[in-house]
Amino acid sequence: MRPTVEYCTVVWSPSLKNDIELIEKVQRRFTKRLPGLKHMSYNERLHYLYLSSLELRRLHLDLIYYKIVVGVVDLNISDFYEFSSVTATRGHVYKLYKPSCVNSTRSRYLGERIVNVWSFLPSSVNFSTLNAFKRSIVPIDFSLFLKCVMD
Repeated sequence: MRPTVEYCTVVWSPSLKNDIELIEKVQRRFTKRLPGLKHMSYNERLHYLYLSSLELRRLHLDLIYYKIVVGVVDLNISDFYEFSSVTATRGHVYKLYKPSCVNSTRSRYLGERIVNVWSFLPSSVNFSTLNAFKRSIVPIDFSLFLKCVMD
């Protein structure tokens, strides 16, 4: 089920809370139908199955894709972003400056929607390799950036 729901999420990731909840409902229904899990809450089922919410999974995939684009593709990042001048206070050295976005449609693109999350990453994140990066973002609490509240 997850490969179908997650297919190309970097491109089509929903931004409206209602759409996010509709997609999350797919996993919610599926996990509820598993034997012995019917009477558990959704959070308990996710914890029991070692799963995360689909919204959090999409956020992780956005970060991973962004890491790939920034690190692998021969791209002059200064054409798209500028690094934040304030890195001494907290966080990592790869913080990005995000100018205000006038167009609401543009704010839904990967490059715009991920900048705040990217700059939120703590200094403990390992940017050295893709696998190290994937492992280091798992324990981070991204609840500030999630629109759906889990019950």
